[in-house]
Amino acid sequence: MRTPDTWISIAQRIQAISQTGLTYARDPYDIERYSELNAIAAKMIAGPEPENIRLAAQLFAGESGYATPKVDVRAAVFRDNRLLLVREFEDGLWTLPGGWAEIGQSAAESVEREVREESGYIVKAVELLACWDRNKHPHPAIPFHAYKLVFLCELLGGDPRTSVETTEVGFFEEDQIPALSLTRTLPEQVRFLFERLRRPAASTAFD
Repeated sequence: MRTPDTWISIAQRIQAISQTGLTYARDPYDIERYSELNAIAAKMIAGPEPENIRLAAQLFAGESGYATPKVDVRAAVFRDNRLLLVREFEDGLWTLPGGWAEIGQSAAESVEREVREESGYIVKAVELLACWDRNKHPHPAIPFHAYKLVFLCELLGGDPRTSVETTEVGFFEEDQIPALSLTRTLPEQVRFLFERLRRPAASTAFD
C-alpha cells in the first residue's frame, strides 16, 4: 500500500488548495498566490521537461470549483468463473472495463455505459464491491486524486466488440490473467475480485 505522503500526492494536494482558493478568492494578491501554487503543482507533477510542465498547467487550468477527488468506475463481470477484461489501445495492456464517471449519470449508470462502450456487453450493476483511494494503492501516479469504485455487474447480453479505446475483449480464469494496465487495474485488485466471487457475503472494501 502506498504511503499517503508521496511527492505526487503532495502535488495533488497543492493543486487542490490552489483550485479551491481560486474559486473563492477576490483579492488580487490572493489570486496571484493561488495561481503561483497552481504553477508549482504543475512543475512537481510534470518534472523538469518544459513541454510536460505546459501540458500539466493546461490540464489544471481546465479544473475549477471546489476541488474534490475524481471518480473512476470499474466493472467486475464474471462468466463461468472467468473475469471480463479489455485490452487498452493506449498501452496495449489489459484492465477491468471502466473509466471516469460522467456528469449526469450515477456511478452505476456510468459503469454500465463503460462496459457497453468498451466491450460490447450489456450489464447491470448489482453490488458495490470496493471503494478504493487510488493514492493508497501502488498505481502509477496521475495528476489528480481519485477514488475507484468497483461494481459487481450481472451479464445480461451483448456480443464482444472493441472500441476506439480497446483492441481486444476476453474472459479470463484467475490463473490466466494477462499483463495488466497498472494505471487502471492492479493484480491484487483482480485477486480481490476472485476472492469475492468465492465469498459473496463479504463486506464492501474501502481505502
